Parts: sequence; structure tokens; C-alpha cells
Amino acid sequence: MGEAYPELVTAQAQVERVLQKEEQRFAETLGQGMKILEACIAKLASAVIPGDVVFQLYDTYGFPVDLTADFAREHGLSIDQAGFEQEMAAQRERARAAGHFGADYDQDIKLDSETEFTGYQQLDEQAEIIALYHQGQAVEQLNTGDEGIVVLNKTPFYAESGGQVGDSGELRSGQACFNVVDTQKQGGSLFLHKGKLTQGSLRVGQHCTAQVNASERNATELNHSATHLLHAALRQLLGEHVAQKGSLVNAERLRFDFSHFEPVTAEQISVLEQVVNEQIRANHLVNAEVMAKDQAVKAGAMALFGEKYGDEVRVLTMGDFSIELCGGTHVKRTGDIGCFKIISETGVAAGVRRIEAVTGAGCLSWLNQREQALTAVAALLKSAPDKAPEKLEQLLAKTRDLEKQLERLNAKLASSQGNDLLSQALDIAGAKVLVTHLQGVEAKALREMLDQLKSKLGSCVLVLAVVEGDKVSLIAGVSKDLTDKIKAGELVNVVAQQVGGKGGGRPDMAQAGGTNPAKLPEALAEALEWVRARL
Repeated sequence: MGEAYPELVTAQAQVERVLQKEEQRFAETLGQGMKILEACIAKLASAVIPGDVVFQLYDTYGFPVDLTADFAREHGLSIDQAGFEQEMAAQRERARAAGHFGADYDQDIKLDSETEFTGYQQLDEQAEIIALYHQGQAVEQLNTGDEGIVVLNKTPFYAESGGQVGDSGELRSGQACFNVVDTQKQGGSLFLHKGKLTQGSLRVGQHCTAQVNASERNATELNHSATHLLHAALRQLLGEHVAQKGSLVNAERLRFDFSHFEPVTAEQISVLEQVVNEQIRANHLVNAEVMAKDQAVKAGAMALFGEKYGDEVRVLTMGDFSIELCGGTHVKRTGDIGCFKIISETGVAAGVRRIEAVTGAGCLSWLNQREQALTAVAALLKSAPDKAPEKLEQLLAKTRDLEKQLERLNAKLASSQGNDLLSQALDIAGAKVLVTHLQGVEAKALREMLDQLKSKLGSCVLVLAVVEGDKVSLIAGVSKDLTDKIKAGELVNVVAQQVGGKGGGRPDMAQAGGTNPAKLPEALAEALEWVRARL
């Protein structure tokens, strides 16, 4: 398709990398799904794979239903298609129910008026109240304690847009004080100040002083301006394929989602931080200019994800490093940001990564917390902070050695106890039967002990149980010559079901767990009689 879409030719290497990553991810999905299917088939009591299992594979692991059906046919099985469809229908109902949020009164607000935004130049404004709303209804007055919405003819409050959260602050008129907790935009030009009247009353037509919370606005501007620097740095470091896929900018931190096919490495994160901080120290002038959209795009301005632009747009430049279309509020110079630190990098969807970062006072606070944590760890290790990693590695190595020694001692103990158990095995119809609760043996040693006992007893049926805290671990073994009479999976569940659990496995070996140790003696006694009856 390169002739019709020349950008595909220039992006060939990128396309190949993305396709390869998708193939690898799908291969991992198939591998995981196959393990779950195989485990399910081992426990099946019929020739049909239950619908809930098919749904889990599809919904949780992304395993296609047609592949599950193909796998089933290859093993002489079928899938419960009706059960799967029932689970899908239930999921759709859950999704619809989750989408029924509380009443959105904003949608009921219809005004011909507009709000003039003056917040680029100032954080306070003398304004007139042109509308009031309480529980979605237009009212002439709000009284003390009322939660509602105030609409002004002009405002310094920035309304949530382009990832930047809405401003908070106060509206005051005489003794009246309306606490603004959020500012939203309705219809593109109407600003809704949401909050609660903490004292006095407000009436339509009344004049008031609108005062933005300066500290929160300032902290938000630091994070917003840093987001632009981060975007430019990402494109410089990772490639031109990086595009913004969403953002959230508030007073605490910035969150930036962008298109990229693989995790950003620790080394790349370090470079990103270095580049952004270099631009901060360069103290570029941050300039905003309104121009025609075509002119802005021609100048190289990047449009922000999800934003709608008119014929005229606001172009924000930071030196010659960053140029974007943006209607948000920003610092005067990049040096105002102070410092920049990435605190997390994660994947949020296929081909979309997320970076969270802090700036200014938030950055210093985050670094101080980390320093305090390191100091506390160093004190516990009785080491200087800069020597803490080395000291910790020494302790971990010592711990690993001790764990290996403990495993060897447990293995010897299990082997010794296994020899003692040989004499306890009962002879039932020519088979050796041992059903017992082991003391002082770890659950992870059960498998090895079972194998040792089977090799020494020959024709045998075994059930071994251990209790650790409030958990019961069980393993059952049946020699090959007896699996036509007794299946290990059925045997282990005779015990498991009585101790609050379940399990499964092969005809000759099965494992299970439970959560009710008090029932174990009775369950083991019943299992012995169950074996006796079948032999």
C-alpha cells in the first residue's frame, strides 16, 4: 500500500516492530490459554468444556473462542457454546449496569450566554452571576449549605480541558462565600463553577469576586508545561511515531499516555529526565500566540489528543524545543518548573504506554521521601546509605544459602519420616495403603516424599496431608496397576471437599488444598474406608 500511503514506506521499520510485538504477545496468550485448557481437561468429568471456562479464557486471557473449539475437537471434546453465550450476556448486563452513573445535571444546563475566560492574564476577576443551578434546576438564589453550580459572565477559573483539571477557589460577594471545587465547560463556551455555598446567599444578577486557588493553579501549570517538554523529549528519543493518547494534569502530578510498542527502559527514562531537566535549566520563554490553524500546523505545531480546534488556535512554544496547540495555562519560563522526575512507566493498552511524573515542590517532596526511606533502610542494615545496596546483597546471599541448607535438612527429615511410614502402610487386597497426616514436613516436600514412597511400596495407594497455619495441603498417589480401580483425583477430593477445598490432577497423582484443618482427621479416616471399599 506504499504507493497510496507513502508514510507506510517511511515507517516500514516501525510497522515491522509493532507487528512482531503483536505476534509475540499473541503467542504468549496462546501459551497461557493452552496451560489453562490442559488443566481443565485433566479435571473434566464429561466430554464438554464448561461455558464459564471458555468465557474466562476469552474474557480474561484474550484466548479466541474458535481456538478453544479447535483444541476441544482435537481431543475428542466439545465446548458448551450455550453456557459461553450466557456468560457473555451476563457480562454485557454488568457493563450496562456499571455505565448507569448518577444523574448528570450538567447536561440539563442550556444557556444562550457565554463566559469570557480571563485566566491567562489574572487569577481574580469581578464578575456577574448570570445563572445558578441546584440539583440540575435553574434557581434564582442559593442559600447556605446548598451545593450547586454558578455561571458567571467572565471568569479567571480554567475549565477542565486538554487533560488539565478545572480550577478550584472561591466566589465572594459581601458575606457570601461559594467554595468552588471544580470548573467544567459546557457547550464550549459556558463555564460551570461547581461547589458549595458555605455562608450567606447568592442571587442571579449579583456581582462577586472570583478568586482562583493560586497555589493549586501554579502547581498544575508546572506539571502541564513539563508535559509538553516530556512529549517533545519522547519524540526526540523514541521516534516520530510517539503521539499523545491522553493526559491528566493536576496539582499533584502529570500523567501522559503515548503510542509506543514496548516498555521504556530504565536507561531511556534516565535520558528523558536529563533532557527535560536540561530544557528547564535553559529557562526558555514560554510564548502563546493565536493564529490560523493551517498556519500553526505548517509551523510544526502538534495537536493534542482528543481536542477540537476552531479556525484559530492557540500555539504554545517553549524556545525551539516544543511547539504544540494548547489552550491550557502554563508557566512564564521553563525554569519556573524547577525540576522534573519520572515516578512510574507502565503499559495501559496494546501499543500505549503511560508515564507519571512530578515537578517543582512535588518533585522535591518525592525525592525527600525516597531519601528518608533509604536512610531508614540503611539504619536497619547498619550501613551508610551509599553502602546499603552492597550490604543488602550480602544479606540476601546469606539468606539464600540458609534457605538451601534448610531445604536439605527438610529433605533429610522427609526421607527419614518416609522410611518410618513404610511400616505404617496397611495391606488391603494385596495393595499397600497409607493415609496419614504428616508432622514437621513442609507442603513443598510432599511431592518428593510421595515419589519415594511409591517407588518403595510398589502396588500402593497413598494420601499424605500437612497443615501449615490454617491451610491444608494434600497429595494422593496411585500406582499404575491400580488406576483402573482408583483415580488419584477422585481420592484427593474425598479429603479436600471435607476440609473446605478441592483439587485435581492425573489418575496416578493429584494435589489439593483446604482451609479447615479441624476436619482433617475425620476426612482421612473416610478416605481410608473409601479406598478399602474400592480395593
